[in-house]
Amino acid sequence: MTQMSLEALAAAVPDGALLALPPDNSLPSVALAKALVRRGAKGLRLLGVPVSGFATDLLIGSGCVEEVQTSAVSLGEAGFAPRFSAAVKAGAITLRDATCPAIHTMLQAAEKGVPFMPLRGVIGSDILAHRPDWRVVQNPLSERPDPILILPALHPDVAAIHAVMADAQGNVWVGRRRECATLAHASRKLLVTVERVVRGNFLEDERLAPGTISATYVEAYAVAERGAHPVALLDEYGFDAAYVAAYARAARTEEGFRAWVEEHVFGRAAQVAAE
Repeated sequence: MTQMSLEALAAAVPDGALLALPPDNSLPSVALAKALVRRGAKGLRLLGVPVSGFATDLLIGSGCVEEVQTSAVSLGEAGFAPRFSAAVKAGAITLRDATCPAIHTMLQAAEKGVPFMPLRGVIGSDILAHRPDWRVVQNPLSERPDPILILPALHPDVAAIHAVMADAQGNVWVGRRRECATLAHASRKLLVTVERVVRGNFLEDERLAPGTISATYVEAYAVAERGAHPVALLDEYGFDAAYVAAYARAARTEEGFRAWVEEHVFGRAAQVAAE
């Protein structure tokens, strides 16, 4: 576990990596996504866990993404993710359809160290025609016909989250978003941005330990105040609906998106947000 700068954290995500990002209601690191845009990352394969939002649309629009595997990409009340929609229509990215339960199941298989896990509920949908890596087999424990879906374990190269805080040992506190722990366990490398670093050891605190990801699973972290903005961060700050709506309006066109990125990722607005 290492503390580093935000830009160094972005450099730790190799081009072409399978990068897992939580949804907008579960601690995504928008700060790291913006740093990846500034770095000029290429060929990323994004995994929405289980859906994708603001950070994914920003990375796609900036030309950082080759493939997206997710069950949905949305900006919530602001509507469809405009750069994702444009990229799919233009054939600029590969889209691998999934479902929320399927993505969680594949990550749970990786977390448990098993090659696959079964799942019900997808059989009968046309998504199976587009996922040759998902297999329907006979339930080996049943004596009657009982098809069941087998999903392969999924090990992201990198997972990126934004936590409220890290302690002196490098443990990070994610509060009630315990699904981030499964993501940490399943991924080969976990990179975290945090609001602040505090003294003590979360794992020795009965109140904080249940919401803590051990430093054992943290490759590196960086301090990035308001690093989840414009999405909400637990009880720290709320969702900035006006900011997302303004982004959605600008990103309807390539020119509008470029102007928005110049201001909010490279320009004065980005500097103010970091201060």
